[in-house]
Amino acid sequence: MNISVCMAAYNGERFIHEQLTSILAQLSNDDEIVIVDDASSDETVAIAESFCDERIRILQQGRNCGVIKTFGRALEEAKGEIIFLADQDDIWRTDKILKIKGMFSACPDISLVISNCSIIDADGNITSESWCKSGSFHAGALHNLVRNRYRGCQMAFRRSILGYCLPFPPDIPMHDMWIGIVNQFVGRTGFIDEPLVFYRRHDRNKSPEKHAPIVQMIRWRWALVKNLVLLYARRLALGRSSVTIRNR
Repeated sequence: MNISVCMAAYNGERFIHEQLTSILAQLSNDDEIVIVDDASSDETVAIAESFCDERIRILQQGRNCGVIKTFGRALEEAKGEIIFLADQDDIWRTDKILKIKGMFSACPDISLVISNCSIIDADGNITSESWCKSGSFHAGALHNLVRNRYRGCQMAFRRSILGYCLPFPPDIPMHDMWIGIVNQFVGRTGFIDEPLVFYRRHDRNKSPEKHAPIVQMIRWRWALVKNLVLLYARRLALGRSSVTIRNR
């Protein structure tokens, strides 16, 4: 069960060394980290290259394409059976891969696993031990259309769902939300109620804590519903009419 860790990087020189160190320590020789650099203007690429590790593959984009397209390219390049999403500024707990692989092995019908996480500040100090209160995670599509709980840094999924998720529709709000909700059509989600990631909040995060304006939120939800309907219609057109929306 080999692993691909997909990372979208952009001007991440401040934290990327610590993050890559935490990931590489858990990978086998057959695993990989796919880093797509979104036209950084700092030392992000040089820091990643300084590891001189053959498990790291770095692809550089000539212009800034944004986080969704950058993650999309990383996923298209991934070769692993199990795919993890990684932010450039977090830290993985030392047993993250072991725990998540264990759930995939124990539950063959699970296609996506998401864990809890702890919140840290720019200096690595824990500001919250647990992002998700025990019992409050809901995997269902309807729950997450209203309030998204799929955060990429906490997720891993089987390669089999990529064919349903890619290419990312251009109008979705975020790639991780799309992957999580699409999985409800084609698979099953498992939740590990342990904080396996130290999720860093700082002044340059790409995922803001504040909600977007209500009009923008409505547009995003409409885009998600529209693209889910189109996905379902394509599946029916291919004669795979057994797909149902699962609201777990």
